[in-house]
Amino acid sequence: MPIIVNLDVMMAKRKMSLNELSEKVDITLANLSILKTGKAKAIRFSTLEAICQALDCQPGDLLEFSADEGAGS
Repeated sequence: MPIIVNLDVMMAKRKMSLNELSEKVDITLANLSILKTGKAKAIRFSTLEAICQALDCQPGDLLEFSADEGAGS
């Protein structure tokens, strides 16, 4: 998958658990887990904004593009 989600990295940097983030952002643990493991197919801007606000970070801190996989097809 060319988009890498670094949610776990930012959570570790902020010393925040999945449960704590779930409460702050008002997103279910299941949905956060899907996002954290990179299995999400999409994310709403409002969700991304809430996560960035809770973790005091930028969208680019959470999402990364990797041209290595699936390139050239």
